[in-house]
Amino acid sequence: MQYIWKRKKAFMSDLLEMYPEPKPATTTVATLLKRMKDKGYIGYKQMGRSRQYYPVVKKTDYFSRHLKGLIEKYFDDSPSTFASFFTTETDLTEDQLKELQEIVEQELERRKK
Repeated sequence: MQYIWKRKKAFMSDLLEMYPEPKPATTTVATLLKRMKDKGYIGYKQMGRSRQYYPVVKKTDYFSRHLKGLIEKYFDDSPSTFASFFTTETDLTEDQLKELQEIVEQELERRKK
C-alpha cells in the first residue's frame, strides 16, 4: 500500500522497481495486489494487457481499520489495555510520553466543544 499511495497510480513494473533488493517475485506482488483489490483497498484500470493500480482508501482510513483490528484481536477489544502496553513496553522517552499526553488532552478538549 505504501508504494501505491506514494505513486498514486502504478503498474506492476513500477511497484517491483520500488522494492529493495532482493526484489520479490512478480507472482508474490501479483498475489498481494489481488488480495488488496479483494479487500477493497485498491482498484485498477485495465490498459491493454497491463493494469494500472491506484489506492481506493485513504492512508488514515486504512491505518484506522488495521489498528482497530489489532486492538480487537490482541488486546481484548480494550483501547486502554493497548495504551498501557504501548506506553510501558515500547521504551518511550519521557518527552514522547508527555507528547502523547498532550495529544490526548487536546482531543479531550476538542470533544468538549
